[in-house]
Formats: sequence, C-alpha cells, structure tokens
Amino acid sequence: MMGKASDNDCPTCCMLCIEACMVCIKFMISDSVFVKKYSRLCAEVCEWCAEQCAQHEHEHCQKCAEACVKCAQECRVHMV
Repeated sequence: MMGKASDNDCPTCCMLCIEACMVCIKFMISDSVFVKKYSRLCAEVCEWCAEQCAQHEHEHCQKCAEACVKCAQECRVHMV
C-alpha cells in the first residue's frame, strides 16, 4: 500500500510493524531483560497494524492482518 491513497494508517503501519518486530526478535534472541516490556509494545503495534490492514479488501492487506494477529499472540506469550 506504500504510495497508495488510504483513509487510514495502512500504508505506513506495515513498515513500522516490521521494524518493531525485528527489534523484538533481537530482544528475544539475546534474552534481553527488556523482552517482556518490548513484547508488550510489539503486540500493540501488531494489533494496530492488523486493525488498519483488515479495513481493506485487498488480499495482501488481509494476509498482513492475519500475520499481525499471529505475531501479536506470540508477543503476548513472551510477556508472561
């Protein structure tokens, strides 16, 4: 959706979500003391992105929304 008109944050949320997830992965791999706190933030970003993308009928947006929901669920596992 980058470069396309949208009535929500879909064009930018995916890029921000990717960045958040990459940082979260690095925290998880390094067993960081901040992994629980960052996983909470990453889950919020993923849920926000899922909400934005789910509002579009495009197949790629629907797939992105599904992936973001799964990612948020995984992040919540690491918050415990």
